[in-house]
Amino acid sequence: MVNITVFRYGHRPDRDKRITTHVALVARALGAKEILIDTKSSELEDTITDVVQRFGGEFRIRTGVQWRKCFCKWRGLIVHLTMYGTELGEVVHEIKKATDILVIVGSKKVPGDFYHLSDFNVAIGHQPHSEVAALAIFLDRLTKRL
Repeated sequence: MVNITVFRYGHRPDRDKRITTHVALVARALGAKEILIDTKSSELEDTITDVVQRFGGEFRIRTGVQWRKCFCKWRGLIVHLTMYGTELGEVVHEIKKATDILVIVGSKKVPGDFYHLSDFNVAIGHQPHSEVAALAIFLDRLTKRL
């Protein structure tokens, strides 16, 4: 069974609260076990913890996670969702072989290191789109027939 963790980079509490909540809800609903968010937010933690308590499951949320430490300690596959990556259909079969996957979802321009530290830079499409939609499509394709 695959263990999926989502890392949300660049969360801006005043601007991104609703979108980051949706990223977390999609992650939970489509098979991720945990979401890590770079910016500390007890409000976001409370919101997602409340959803888990009401609807069940073992999904966890941690905020205030430093991306570089997280990426360097990660022992599984790192997949960065970006419109500048390789089309999902070309690499999804390779990604499905992994047992531990960290999926990076940005909310703003990411540091160039993300591209180098990731095992796969994956595009859902090469046009601007929602990170919520990108994560949903990625997780759906990844978890089918696992």
